[in-house]
Amino acid sequence: MAFGFISNTRAGIDLGTANILVFVQGQGIVVNEPSVVARHNRDDAIVAVGAEARMMQGRTPGALSIIRPMRQGVIADYLTTEAMMRYFIGVVTGRFNLIRPEIMVTVPAGVTSVEQRAVRDAAEQAGARRPAHLVPE
Repeated sequence: MAFGFISNTRAGIDLGTANILVFVQGQGIVVNEPSVVARHNRDDAIVAVGAEARMMQGRTPGALSIIRPMRQGVIADYLTTEAMMRYFIGVVTGRFNLIRPEIMVTVPAGVTSVEQRAVRDAAEQAGARRPAHLVPE
């Protein structure tokens, strides 16, 4: 029996340029949202992620920017990608979780070792158990 704050979650994240898919073992795909983040220009605070940020697109005041942190399957904005992954890992694990989830992240087959390292580091900084696993697609 797993308590809400002690669970051994295993998940896969597909960091797509258009959409993020999160698969949880035993549950299937639990997240399918746009790869979009709304960020405040003054202090870079994240205002919204995914579908909520997508709804703000075109309707944002000058103080907010809508950002797509992934370009052609690789990280274009590291800090925003990390924040986006933290949000989606939080959706999967819940707010209080003593055990970091085991995460597998897809990467395009032709990415460099530096780009692979950036994806792994972003996942680990976002809350994944070390080491985060990379799966070429």
